[in-house]
Order: sequence, then C-alpha cells, then structure tokens
Amino acid sequence: AMSDHYHDPSDLTLFKRLRALAPDEFGAWLALERIVAREGGAIPPKYRQLIAVAVALTTQCPYCIEAHARAAKKAGATEHELAAATHATMALKFFEEGTDSP
Repeated sequence: AMSDHYHDPSDLTLFKRLRALAPDEFGAWLALERIVAREGGAIPPKYRQLIAVAVALTTQCPYCIEAHARAAKKAGATEHELAAATHATMALKFFEEGTDSP
C-alpha cells in the first residue's frame, strides 16, 4: 500500500520498459549516474552525492532523492550533512521564489 510511502516502489520495475523504449537516452542517463557514483575526481564521492541529493530535492524526484541519500550515507555523509544539504536547497528555493522565509 502507498499509505505509508510517497511513491510506489514497484514503479522501479518500469526502468526496463524505459530502457527498451529509449535506449540511447537511458544510456546517457546511466552514464551520468556513473559519473556521480565513481571514485576519484576533483570532488570526493560523498560531496558529489550530497550535490545529487540537492538536485533531486530541486527536481522533486522521489526515486533520485532516495537513491542519492542512500549513496551519500554509503559514501560517508552524516545525517547532519544530509540535513544541511536539504536546508541549503530549501533556502535557495525560497530565494529563487523571492520569499523571505519558509
């Protein structure tokens, strides 16, 4: 039941259909995900995942929020860092909308 969750986890099974219907686009999306998740680079993986959490919050994709929050924790992000990234995203959203406070 969806009563205790904000999306239906079975929706993830649709990825196979998306890949079949738009294989090139799916491949490009997957390549971007690999860039975010890879080791090394100028930005450490934990911070790339925190950036991805902020972007997912901005786009309001529940699947991306969950996946990147999990990956950020796995890469060493603390709950405090995830909360700070969330608040920074909210602050930018309010600034963008011209609102003084939440």
